[in-house]
Amino acid sequence: MIKKTIFGLLAIGLFAVSCSSDDDNSAPTTADLTLNLQGLEVLGSDYVYEGWIIVNGQPVSTGTFSSATFPQTFQIDATQLDNATRFVLSIEPLNDTDLAPADTKVLVGDFNGTTASVNTDIVGDFSNASGAFFLRTPTDESGTNNGNDENGVWFGTPGMPPVPNFVLPTLPAGWAYEGWVVGESGPLSTGTFTTFNTADGAAPFSGASAGPPVPGEDFFENTPAGETFPLDVRGRTVVISVEPVPDDSVAPFAIKPLVGTAGNETAPTTHAFGQNLGSLPMGSVTRN
Repeated sequence: MIKKTIFGLLAIGLFAVSCSSDDDNSAPTTADLTLNLQGLEVLGSDYVYEGWIIVNGQPVSTGTFSSATFPQTFQIDATQLDNATRFVLSIEPLNDTDLAPADTKVLVGDFNGTTASVNTDIVGDFSNASGAFFLRTPTDESGTNNGNDENGVWFGTPGMPPVPNFVLPTLPAGWAYEGWVVGESGPLSTGTFTTFNTADGAAPFSGASAGPPVPGEDFFENTPAGETFPLDVRGRTVVISVEPVPDDSVAPFAIKPLVGTAGNETAPTTHAFGQNLGSLPMGSVTRN
Protein backbone atom coordinates (compact mmCIF):
# COMPACT_ATOMS: atom_id res chain seq x y z
CA MET A 1 0.00 0.00 0.00
CA ILE A 2 2.82 2.44 0.85
CA LYS A 3 4.58 1.61 -2.45
CA LYS A 4 1.38 2.16 -4.44
CA THR A 5 0.85 5.50 -2.70
CA ILE A 6 4.41 6.62 -3.48
CA PHE A 7 4.12 5.52 -7.12
CA GLY A 8 0.80 7.32 -7.36
CA LEU A 9 2.26 10.56 -6.06
CA LEU A 10 5.21 10.26 -8.45
CA ALA A 11 2.86 9.76 -11.37
CA ILE A 12 0.80 12.80 -10.41
CA GLY A 13 4.00 14.85 -10.06
CA LEU A 14 5.31 13.73 -13.44
CA PHE A 15 1.95 14.52 -15.05
CA ALA A 16 1.95 17.99 -13.49
CA VAL A 17 5.49 18.66 -14.68
CA SER A 18 4.62 17.41 -18.15
CA CYS A 19 1.55 19.65 -18.35
CA SER A 20 3.52 22.63 -17.10
CA SER A 21 6.24 21.96 -19.66
CA ASP A 22 3.68 21.71 -22.47
CA ASP A 23 2.10 25.01 -21.44
CA ASP A 24 5.45 26.81 -21.30
CA ASN A 25 6.48 25.61 -24.76
CA SER A 26 3.16 26.18 -26.49
CA ALA A 27 3.43 27.99 -29.81
CA PRO A 28 2.06 31.55 -30.04
CA THR A 29 -1.40 31.87 -31.59
CA THR A 30 -1.48 33.26 -35.12
CA ALA A 31 -4.20 34.90 -37.17
CA ASP A 32 -4.73 35.64 -40.87
CA LEU A 33 -3.98 38.98 -42.51
CA THR A 34 -5.41 39.06 -46.03
CA LEU A 35 -4.42 41.67 -48.62
CA ASN A 36 -6.86 42.50 -51.42
CA LEU A 37 -5.03 45.18 -53.40
CA GLN A 38 -5.35 46.51 -56.93
CA GLY A 39 -3.23 48.66 -59.19
CA LEU A 40 0.18 47.47 -57.99
CA GLU A 41 2.78 46.41 -60.54
CA VAL A 42 5.62 43.91 -60.32
CA LEU A 43 8.83 45.59 -59.16
CA GLY A 44 12.32 45.16 -60.55
CA SER A 45 14.24 42.07 -59.45
CA ASP A 46 16.10 43.91 -56.66
CA TYR A 47 13.01 45.02 -54.71
CA VAL A 48 9.96 43.55 -52.96
CA TYR A 49 6.81 44.83 -51.33
CA GLU A 50 6.64 44.54 -47.54
CA GLY A 51 3.60 44.89 -45.32
CA TRP A 52 3.66 46.44 -41.84
CA ILE A 53 1.18 46.72 -39.00
CA ILE A 54 1.56 49.54 -36.50
CA VAL A 55 1.30 48.20 -32.94
CA ASN A 56 1.64 50.64 -30.04
CA GLY A 57 3.20 53.12 -32.45
CA GLN A 58 5.86 50.66 -33.69
CA PRO A 59 6.05 48.93 -37.11
CA VAL A 60 5.86 45.13 -37.18
CA SER A 61 6.60 43.38 -40.47
CA THR A 62 3.86 41.15 -41.89
CA GLY A 63 6.11 39.70 -44.60
CA THR A 64 7.37 40.45 -48.10
CA PHE A 65 6.00 39.55 -51.52
CA SER A 66 6.81 40.16 -55.18
CA SER A 67 3.59 39.08 -56.90
CA ALA A 68 0.98 41.66 -57.81
CA THR A 69 -1.81 39.07 -57.84
CA PHE A 70 -4.28 39.12 -54.94
CA PRO A 71 -5.67 38.07 -52.49
CA GLN A 72 -2.59 37.13 -50.48
CA THR A 73 -2.74 35.90 -46.88
CA PHE A 74 -0.06 36.05 -44.17
CA GLN A 75 0.10 34.40 -40.73
CA ILE A 76 0.65 37.04 -38.04
CA ASP A 77 0.95 36.91 -34.25
CA ALA A 78 -2.69 37.12 -33.16
CA THR A 79 -2.13 39.48 -30.24
CA GLN A 80 -0.08 41.92 -32.32
CA LEU A 81 -2.58 41.80 -35.17
CA ASP A 82 -5.49 42.38 -32.80
CA ASN A 83 -3.72 45.44 -31.36
CA ALA A 84 -2.71 46.89 -34.73
CA THR A 85 -4.11 50.32 -35.54
CA ARG A 86 -2.76 50.83 -39.07
CA PHE A 87 -1.43 48.95 -42.12
CA VAL A 88 1.40 50.28 -44.29
CA LEU A 89 2.86 48.86 -47.53
CA SER A 90 6.40 49.82 -48.48
CA ILE A 91 8.96 48.98 -51.17
CA GLU A 92 12.12 47.41 -49.75
CA PRO A 93 15.46 46.14 -51.11
CA LEU A 94 15.38 42.40 -51.77
CA ASN A 95 18.03 41.61 -49.14
CA ASP A 96 17.10 44.28 -46.64
CA THR A 97 18.53 44.09 -43.12
CA ASP A 98 16.83 47.25 -41.84
CA LEU A 99 14.05 46.41 -39.38
CA ALA A 100 12.17 49.66 -40.12
CA PRO A 101 10.07 50.52 -43.20
CA ALA A 102 11.81 52.34 -46.06
CA ASP A 103 10.81 55.86 -47.14
CA THR A 104 9.02 54.39 -50.16
CA LYS A 105 5.67 53.78 -48.47
CA VAL A 106 3.03 53.10 -51.11
CA LEU A 107 -0.23 52.41 -49.29
CA VAL A 108 -1.60 53.23 -45.85
CA GLY A 109 -4.88 52.80 -44.01
CA ASP A 110 -6.23 52.68 -40.46
CA PHE A 111 -8.06 49.63 -39.14
CA ASN A 112 -11.77 50.08 -38.52
CA GLY A 113 -12.77 46.85 -36.83
CA THR A 114 -11.33 43.99 -38.88
CA THR A 115 -10.65 45.97 -42.08
CA ALA A 116 -8.33 48.75 -43.20
CA SER A 117 -9.05 50.56 -46.48
CA VAL A 118 -5.68 51.54 -47.97
CA ASN A 119 -4.74 54.19 -50.54
CA THR A 120 -1.81 56.29 -51.77
CA ASP A 121 -2.48 59.32 -49.57
CA ILE A 122 0.89 58.71 -47.91
CA VAL A 123 2.54 59.51 -51.27
CA GLY A 124 0.45 62.60 -52.01
CA ASP A 125 -2.99 64.06 -52.71
CA PHE A 126 -3.47 63.97 -56.47
CA SER A 127 -7.14 64.94 -56.50
CA ASN A 128 -6.34 68.36 -58.02
CA ALA A 129 -3.52 67.18 -60.29
CA SER A 130 -3.15 69.12 -63.54
CA GLY A 131 -0.51 70.44 -65.92
CA ALA A 132 0.37 71.03 -69.55
CA PHE A 133 3.27 70.52 -71.97
CA PHE A 134 4.51 71.96 -75.23
CA LEU A 135 6.48 70.67 -78.22
CA ARG A 136 9.82 72.32 -78.92
CA THR A 137 13.44 71.25 -79.48
CA PRO A 138 15.76 73.72 -77.75
CA THR A 139 18.73 71.38 -77.29
CA ASP A 140 19.72 71.26 -80.96
CA GLU A 141 18.90 74.86 -81.87
CA SER A 142 21.60 77.02 -80.29
CA GLY A 143 19.01 79.79 -80.19
CA THR A 144 17.71 79.16 -83.73
CA ASN A 145 14.40 77.52 -84.57
CA ASN A 146 15.23 74.65 -86.91
CA GLY A 147 11.61 73.89 -87.75
CA ASN A 148 11.65 70.52 -85.97
CA ASP A 149 9.80 71.32 -82.76
CA GLU A 150 7.73 68.14 -83.03
CA ASN A 151 10.78 66.18 -81.79
CA GLY A 152 10.76 67.40 -78.18
CA VAL A 153 8.40 67.68 -75.20
CA TRP A 154 8.72 70.06 -72.24
CA PHE A 155 6.51 70.38 -69.17
CA GLY A 156 5.25 73.88 -68.56
CA THR A 157 4.15 77.00 -70.45
CA PRO A 158 6.44 78.21 -73.26
CA GLY A 159 8.10 81.60 -72.87
CA MET A 160 11.47 83.27 -72.42
CA PRO A 161 12.10 81.26 -70.32
CA PRO A 162 9.33 78.65 -70.05
CA VAL A 163 7.59 78.46 -66.67
CA PRO A 164 6.15 75.46 -64.82
CA ASN A 165 2.39 74.95 -64.61
CA PHE A 166 2.03 71.66 -62.70
CA VAL A 167 -0.48 71.39 -59.88
CA LEU A 168 1.05 68.40 -58.11
CA PRO A 169 1.94 67.70 -54.47
CA THR A 170 5.49 67.91 -53.16
CA LEU A 171 6.51 64.29 -52.77
CA PRO A 172 7.88 62.83 -49.53
CA ALA A 173 11.35 61.29 -49.32
CA GLY A 174 11.61 58.10 -51.33
CA TRP A 175 9.65 59.33 -54.37
CA ALA A 176 10.21 61.39 -57.54
CA TYR A 177 8.19 62.36 -60.60
CA GLU A 178 9.19 61.03 -64.01
CA GLY A 179 8.03 62.06 -67.48
CA TRP A 180 7.42 59.59 -70.32
CA VAL A 181 6.58 59.61 -74.03
CA VAL A 182 5.22 56.35 -75.42
CA GLY A 183 7.30 55.46 -78.47
CA GLU A 184 7.08 52.55 -80.89
CA SER A 185 8.83 50.14 -78.51
CA GLY A 186 7.30 51.39 -75.24
CA PRO A 187 7.67 54.27 -72.77
CA LEU A 188 10.72 56.53 -73.17
CA SER A 189 11.81 58.39 -70.04
CA THR A 190 12.26 62.16 -70.16
CA GLY A 191 14.01 62.13 -66.74
CA THR A 192 13.05 62.33 -63.07
CA PHE A 193 12.35 65.49 -61.07
CA THR A 194 11.08 66.64 -57.69
CA THR A 195 10.74 70.36 -58.49
CA PHE A 196 9.03 71.91 -61.49
CA ASN A 197 11.11 75.04 -62.16
CA THR A 198 14.45 73.38 -62.98
CA ALA A 199 15.72 70.88 -65.53
CA ASP A 200 15.18 67.24 -64.62
CA GLY A 201 17.86 64.78 -63.57
CA ALA A 202 18.80 63.36 -66.98
CA ALA A 203 18.90 64.17 -70.69
CA PRO A 204 19.48 60.78 -72.32
CA PHE A 205 18.18 61.69 -75.77
CA SER A 206 18.66 65.47 -76.01
CA GLY A 207 21.11 67.40 -78.16
CA ALA A 208 24.20 69.28 -76.98
CA SER A 209 22.61 72.67 -76.31
CA ALA A 210 21.20 73.53 -72.90
CA GLY A 211 17.53 72.90 -72.28
CA PRO A 212 15.06 75.23 -70.57
CA PRO A 213 14.56 75.44 -66.78
CA VAL A 214 11.66 72.97 -66.77
CA PRO A 215 11.64 69.16 -67.03
CA GLY A 216 11.47 67.66 -70.50
CA GLU A 217 13.39 66.04 -73.33
CA ASP A 218 14.34 66.25 -76.99
CA PHE A 219 14.62 62.96 -78.88
CA PHE A 220 17.72 63.08 -81.11
CA GLU A 221 20.55 61.02 -79.60
CA ASN A 222 21.11 57.44 -78.32
CA THR A 223 18.21 55.92 -80.23
CA PRO A 224 16.81 52.89 -78.35
CA ALA A 225 16.17 49.62 -80.16
CA GLY A 226 12.82 49.67 -81.94
CA GLU A 227 12.68 53.48 -82.22
CA THR A 228 13.38 55.93 -85.04
CA PHE A 229 14.92 59.27 -84.05
CA PRO A 230 14.29 62.15 -84.33
CA LEU A 231 11.07 61.03 -82.65
CA ASP A 232 7.89 62.75 -83.81
CA VAL A 233 6.03 63.34 -80.53
CA ARG A 234 2.81 64.50 -82.20
CA GLY A 235 -0.11 62.18 -81.48
CA ARG A 236 1.82 60.26 -78.82
CA THR A 237 0.82 59.58 -75.23
CA VAL A 238 2.68 61.64 -72.62
CA VAL A 239 2.68 60.50 -68.98
CA ILE A 240 3.76 61.80 -65.58
CA SER A 241 4.40 58.98 -63.11
CA VAL A 242 5.53 58.81 -59.50
CA GLU A 243 8.57 56.57 -59.07
CA PRO A 244 10.26 54.97 -56.06
CA VAL A 245 13.78 56.16 -55.27
CA PRO A 246 15.93 54.18 -55.88
CA ASP A 247 14.23 52.49 -58.81
CA ASP A 248 15.55 49.46 -60.70
CA SER A 249 12.75 49.22 -63.27
CA VAL A 250 12.90 50.83 -66.72
CA ALA A 251 9.08 50.95 -66.89
CA PRO A 252 6.75 53.52 -65.30
CA PHE A 253 5.55 52.69 -61.78
CA ALA A 254 1.87 52.09 -61.01
CA ILE A 255 1.16 55.67 -59.85
CA LYS A 256 0.48 57.72 -63.01
CA PRO A 257 -1.58 60.76 -61.98
CA LEU A 258 -1.38 62.63 -65.32
CA VAL A 259 -1.75 61.39 -68.90
CA GLY A 260 -2.13 63.46 -72.08
CA THR A 261 -1.92 63.21 -75.86
CA ALA A 262 0.34 65.51 -77.85
CA GLY A 263 -1.53 67.45 -80.52
CA ASN A 264 -0.20 68.54 -83.90
CA GLU A 265 0.65 72.11 -82.89
CA THR A 266 4.11 72.97 -81.60
CA ALA A 267 5.03 75.84 -79.24
CA PRO A 268 3.57 78.29 -78.32
CA THR A 269 0.58 75.92 -78.21
CA THR A 270 0.27 73.86 -75.03
CA HIS A 271 -1.39 70.47 -74.62
CA ALA A 272 -3.21 69.66 -71.38
CA PHE A 273 -2.73 66.63 -69.19
CA GLY A 274 -5.81 64.86 -67.94
CA GLN A 275 -6.18 63.24 -64.54
CA ASN A 276 -5.55 59.52 -64.42
CA LEU A 277 -6.57 58.85 -60.82
CA GLY A 278 -7.91 55.41 -61.69
CA SER A 279 -4.28 54.28 -61.92
CA LEU A 280 -3.66 54.88 -58.23
CA PRO A 281 -3.25 51.64 -56.24
CA MET A 282 -5.80 50.96 -53.49
CA GLY A 283 -7.55 48.10 -51.72
CA SER A 284 -8.38 46.57 -48.38
CA VAL A 285 -6.58 44.63 -45.66
CA THR A 286 -8.55 42.23 -43.44
CA ARG A 287 -7.57 40.58 -40.16
CA ASN A 288 -9.31 37.49 -38.80
